[in-house]
Amino acid sequence: MRAMRWHLWVPKVSGPLASCVGGYERWLSARGHPPGLVQTRRWQLAELSAWLEREGLTVGDLADPLVRERFAAAQRAAGHRSFVSRLSLRVPVAYLREIGLVSVIELAAAGPVEELLAAFRAYLASERALTAGTIKGYERGARVFLEDRVAQVGGLELERLIAADVSGFLARACPRRSVSAARDLAARLRQLLRYFHVVGVIDTPLAWAVPPVADLRGRSLPKAVAPEVITALLASCDVELVIGRRDFAVLLLLSRLGLRAGEVAAIGLDDVDWRAGELLVHGKGHREDTMPVPVDVGEALVGYLRVRPASEHRALFLCAQAPLGPVSSHVVAMIVRRACRRAGIPEVGPHSLRHTAATEMLRARVSLEEIAQVLRHRQLQSTALYARVDLDSLRELALPWPGGRP
Repeated sequence: MRAMRWHLWVPKVSGPLASCVGGYERWLSARGHPPGLVQTRRWQLAELSAWLEREGLTVGDLADPLVRERFAAAQRAAGHRSFVSRLSLRVPVAYLREIGLVSVIELAAAGPVEELLAAFRAYLASERALTAGTIKGYERGARVFLEDRVAQVGGLELERLIAADVSGFLARACPRRSVSAARDLAARLRQLLRYFHVVGVIDTPLAWAVPPVADLRGRSLPKAVAPEVITALLASCDVELVIGRRDFAVLLLLSRLGLRAGEVAAIGLDDVDWRAGELLVHGKGHREDTMPVPVDVGEALVGYLRVRPASEHRALFLCAQAPLGPVSSHVVAMIVRRACRRAGIPEVGPHSLRHTAATEMLRARVSLEEIAQVLRHRQLQSTALYARVDLDSLRELALPWPGGRP
């Protein structure tokens, strides 16, 4: 019997994006998009190109989020149900940025917050002579404060700003951040408040209203999980599937070698020395360390590499869905959380598996110096935190309670 052939409707693209069609299709295919989705994306490109032509806009205007929102609104008004949000333009805009037709710098929507941030950036550059990277960091902190201010009072109303408003913002924002992130936010807020006073936006200097951030690290036990939880997480991976083999290998690297999520994401194909049985780990602060690969970890890596999708990327682990690019630390964290849901246990983060690797080594009587080498700690003080989870050894050191325990 003659095989049936499916013919996909190929829309014609006219307008300012007509010359991009061939390259766009190849770009999508190279990133793992199936043929059907490639043609659907071609349809979207045709719609976008025709809309730009009707509106008298250029391709470069797509750098403005408001322009992208206008296109999405026009698609919704026309009765379309697919690709009708501004976020659906991320894929074509990413391609247009890559070939240089759209600026990589987002054009900010006009408004009082953006106007104030623009003036703040100019002040930091001209009066403080700060670098572009530092200015960007201060701008992020200022944006968080200003957007929170608008959400709380319905507008900026900075002339009414008082110390209680500043402390209230910090009380809302800091608990959601790590100690270092909270410190950065506080420092950026002080700079913003100094600027407000210098230019006369506020009459009273309020930088003093930002208190120092207390460092509570080291006052709680490392949050490890039980060995049976690790077993359940690994068992939840369906190794008959590509994604299952990838997740299994990622979970082993986190729990056996104690790698951080970012370190797992950064592993490249060239970082595994199969003859020596070693792995090059790209750690924090551009530090690189060579670690031995246990047999079970090596077998898991080989099992994934045998089914790993072909890709131009040299990263070891790839996303399971198009575009097939390298995984990020966020994807690694999602791998752990999805495994928790499959195993029916409370969700934990990837760092909990790192803590588990450390505590298991400690219970096996591995010295703190050796654990520090495995975890790649710069200071032994960081590794010493795990000594407090070795309750059996601590009981041997503890002095008996005077008069006996009540």
